[in-house]
Amino acid sequence: MLPPQRIASRERSAFYWRTASPWTTCVRVACCSRLRFMWFALMVLTVLCVALQMLGVVHQARSSKDLKLVSEQLVRISADISSPVRHNDWENLGKRWSVSAAIVEGPVNQHRFMQGRDESVNPGSEGERNQVSEVARKKLSSITKAVPAIEANKLLLDEEVAKGVQQPIITKNSPEIQKPPLSDSDKYTVKSEAVTCQPKNHVVFLKTHKTASSTILNILYRYGDTHNLTFALPLNMHSQLFYPAFFAAHFVEGVRTRSVKEFHILCNHMRFSSQEVRKLMPENTFFFSILRNPVAMMESLFVYYKAIPAFRVVKSLEEFFNQDGLSYNASVPGNQYARNILTFDFGLDNRAPETASELAKRSSEVIATVERDFQLILISEYFDESLVLLKHVLCWSLDDVSSFRLNSRSEHSRRPLSAETAERIKQWNSLDWRLYQYFNATFWKRIESTLGQTKLQREVELLRAKRMKLEQMCLQGGGAVDPGQVKDSSLKPFQYGAAVIQGYNLRLELNNDTRQLCQRLITPELQYTSALYTKQFPQLAAARAVAAKKIAASRNIATHRTVKRNIETNVHKAVTNNTSHNNTNTAISAEPS
Repeated sequence: MLPPQRIASRERSAFYWRTASPWTTCVRVACCSRLRFMWFALMVLTVLCVALQMLGVVHQARSSKDLKLVSEQLVRISADISSPVRHNDWENLGKRWSVSAAIVEGPVNQHRFMQGRDESVNPGSEGERNQVSEVARKKLSSITKAVPAIEANKLLLDEEVAKGVQQPIITKNSPEIQKPPLSDSDKYTVKSEAVTCQPKNHVVFLKTHKTASSTILNILYRYGDTHNLTFALPLNMHSQLFYPAFFAAHFVEGVRTRSVKEFHILCNHMRFSSQEVRKLMPENTFFFSILRNPVAMMESLFVYYKAIPAFRVVKSLEEFFNQDGLSYNASVPGNQYARNILTFDFGLDNRAPETASELAKRSSEVIATVERDFQLILISEYFDESLVLLKHVLCWSLDDVSSFRLNSRSEHSRRPLSAETAERIKQWNSLDWRLYQYFNATFWKRIESTLGQTKLQREVELLRAKRMKLEQMCLQGGGAVDPGQVKDSSLKPFQYGAAVIQGYNLRLELNNDTRQLCQRLITPELQYTSALYTKQFPQLAAARAVAAKKIAASRNIATHRTVKRNIETNVHKAVTNNTSHNNTNTAISAEPS
């Protein structure tokens, strides 16, 4: 039982609550729940602190990428500053400061300037090239004024920095653009060995017709074969990607079945379609192609594709042009080889312009489109120089680009052309001629900015010495032979048209490793394509081999039956004729003399 004092206290409290006003009651309830209110406020503050912390982490993660790029450039520049600096190095240093500052300034406008560029922009790719901002140029004018404005060596910069490097377009007054001579400034070469680059393994090569592209194809085949890369090979073991139809991604084996997760190299004949190719290849893919002087190229095309309707009815190119090309009809299949074939291969309209203004407009459009889609265009007439430049741009080795000439004609099947015929070819292939002129000029600007003439000549000599050594090591007789002299039928090149395509014979005393190396160097396009298809898709290749044997067997049976039927028919005719002859003789002998 409670004490009387506590009972009295409870009674007084109960009386107070019953007699208190409503406002007093509310205040007392609020005071009694003070701990509960403090707990709720503490929870709200805790949630706010956590949210602010997460926002700070996200912001730091976004800014760390740009900071890393800038720091890498500053480290490279500081390393170069500590070394002795020569004239060309100061030029590259000033250009790199301008590019690094452009990165600090933030993203720049992605407008594609068709004037003043050396490398084309790949639309829709992560490696899209941005222009250096005007703000950055103004802030760094004190640095860039001290040196001539040239393009920085691409090998000295990583891919992110090289995105902003551009070069002006060259124009020449003369129609023929020749290789520029050595200058005094070439005695100082760019130090490309200072920075190591990563080899490019995602490559698209547009294989154009009669431009030494089969040799480039062999280089890509060998590189991918030795590095276990995956090729985008034609469907159903074809040799071409359904040319002359526009390329489509499903033309490639493994796309519809999704059996191939990643393609590294796409290099077979196709009519280029940028949108479809980019569906297939990764965003960091490097695009390049090769051009040839349309005059020499058309002479080769005429011999190789003599059976097409445009060339079939004439005996020579001179006769073709003397008839003003009347046998040419653009709507007839196969005639795409007869006019502006380079423009056609790049997926563009190859119809001949009718007026000078139309030629200027359409040729500019063709050049702009090719420059947008391709980062490098090689020149067939300077093949060794092209291989050296390709080696540096792809960051490959000298062994990777060493090669023999493949799908090349014998000298006795070549015909010289008169100056008049050459001029008529330029007019006939006006779009191709403008395309070749432009990229012949930008090719030498790219050489100047990447290597310099002195280093280029030194590496060309090394490449030719390497080729000569391989010829002596691998080949019987040290060179190419006519197809009738190729001893191994599996290495005999495909013959087409009136051209005589040469091949090679391997030396007999080679060991296994050397023989494998040499055989890859001389394997023709069709045989190498089939071998890579078998390597990538062994089950499909085995099934097609079985089907081919069945078809061959059925054809042999049908041929045997046809031959047997013809023999029986001939025997029957002979017997019939013999019987008729005997009856005639008998009738004649029975007549009275």
